[in-house]
Amino acid sequence: MSDLYLVAVGSNARVPGIGDPRRVVGAAFEALDAYGAKLLACGAIIDSAPIGPSLRRYANSACVVESALSPPKLLRSLQSIEELFGRTRNQRRGQRWRARALDLDIILWSGGVWASPDLVIPHREMRGRDFVLGPASAIAGNWRDPVTGLSLAQLHARLSRK
Repeated sequence: MSDLYLVAVGSNARVPGIGDPRRVVGAAFEALDAYGAKLLACGAIIDSAPIGPSLRRYANSACVVESALSPPKLLRSLQSIEELFGRTRNQRRGQRWRARALDLDIILWSGGVWASPDLVIPHREMRGRDFVLGPASAIAGNWRDPVTGLSLAQLHARLSRK
């Protein structure tokens, strides 16, 4: 049995052999299938300002994938893809917002809510991030946040009005 997942994709660093952040996002879409996540839809790649002290702009998008993997197993697969692209997880204190080659986050899951020490679905900060909700609402606008009951299109419209 397979589930659907909404995954946010971002990059603000060049990756040797791949190129600039926009190319990294595109290459990440291609890598998903090899790691147990069949790509069903992908949003436009947009540019966004960084959060925190990083000076580099991000390329961001979102995709809907189908996978037989449980949320924790899909998370491990996404982390393997990030590592393949050069991301390291041994972040020192105070370096949460540094430049990164690739960031893959599970935003929503067709199973609803998941809460564990390593993973919370829906993603805690998705409702306040235009760079997630913009591309996500374009490909999955009717998908509802199980916490608020609002669709991604509604969440994006509310955020855009602020």
